[in-house]
Amino acid sequence: MDGDAHLGKLNRQALEQIPPALQAIVDAGDVSGFVTLVWRKGKVVQVNAIGQRDIAAGKPMTRDTMFRIASMTKPITSVAALMLMEEGKLRLEDPITTWAPEFADMKVLKSPTGPVEDTVPAPRDITIEDLMTHRSGLAYNFTSVGPIAHAYQAALGSPLLGPYGADEWMRRLGELPLTYAPGERFHYGHSTDVLGFIVGRIEGKSFGQVLEERIFGPLDMTDTGFWANPEKADRLARLYKAPADGGPLQDVSYPPEPQRPVFEAGGGGLISTADDYLKFARMLLNRGELDGVRLLKPETVELMTTNRLTDAQRQIPFMGIPFWLGQGFGLGLSVVTDPEKQAWMGAGSKGAFGWPGAFGTWWQADPAQDMVLIYLIQNAMDLGPEAASQLATGQRMGARAALPVFQKRVYGAIEA
Repeated sequence: MDGDAHLGKLNRQALEQIPPALQAIVDAGDVSGFVTLVWRKGKVVQVNAIGQRDIAAGKPMTRDTMFRIASMTKPITSVAALMLMEEGKLRLEDPITTWAPEFADMKVLKSPTGPVEDTVPAPRDITIEDLMTHRSGLAYNFTSVGPIAHAYQAALGSPLLGPYGADEWMRRLGELPLTYAPGERFHYGHSTDVLGFIVGRIEGKSFGQVLEERIFGPLDMTDTGFWANPEKADRLARLYKAPADGGPLQDVSYPPEPQRPVFEAGGGGLISTADDYLKFARMLLNRGELDGVRLLKPETVELMTTNRLTDAQRQIPFMGIPFWLGQGFGLGLSVVTDPEKQAWMGAGSKGAFGWPGAFGTWWQADPAQDMVLIYLIQNAMDLGPEAASQLATGQRMGARAALPVFQKRVYGAIEA
């Protein structure tokens, strides 16, 4: 930071309390390290690189450390689909069977925890909007309970690094029953992966190529993709598991990938950096445009960042908690609807939007404050069958406390 004029009216002393607070969590052994970034009113006002990206090798976190951002991928995939919508290539109400016939004549479980053979015909086809709002009835293995959770695992493998290419993966998923009828409720799952593969089919290219040409290239996001190539792999943070019993962090990183993965997971497969994701977030904050490059119309961003869940759907707990108490879900991301009711989960003005990742990554763009916050860690959770509760409870207390510490100290620093 070079002078208070560049702080965007954030109190310097308050911001300076953030690094020692996060360092204490690293020192306690709950997290290997952090990269956090605060952008406000046209300036990056703070970047913190704390701890280590590779404990065994003694490599520190740096501003350009690369992270597996997991479900922070979803808003990017959704933007790609909305770009095609603006071009008239798809509509929110379109049935996905237009491009994905694998999902014709779907079955729905009679009971979400019942036998996978005990089904009824789906009342209607899944639509593009169902995919973008997670109301398709598609699930993840880790958000499911009972036989369907294990059927997902057997058919698809890892939710993030599966062994199948797009066509084979879609075929396998289409053979599984839906957990709920299309449109019935928000149920977190592979919806955005399917959306990405549909985008690829419409464009006649791999989904990764579409993202490179449509988003990463134009926004100069040079360190974002489904793969950390060998030249960049040293900057990729290791993935650590924090045992609940308080033992030392365990390195559970994915094996090195010598080439691009065959499964390009639009729901969670991207690798990125704080500065790259800042470009994407600023584009949305600026209503679809960044530095003369326009990806979306302002009215499309408005559509994306407006809650689409019904009041009844928001009453249903998500990951075992009242997640929707102060926020809703638009097209691929969440949006704060009531800051006071949202305060127990984190800080944000009405209209602030973002979406987190399963490895602890988080971001938020706040139009009312003209601010973007980015928070990157690599804390693993179990992504196996029936593991959903760990999203809320699987980390040690120190790790769970770190994000609200960052959020609330930044918002507490706002002076004007």
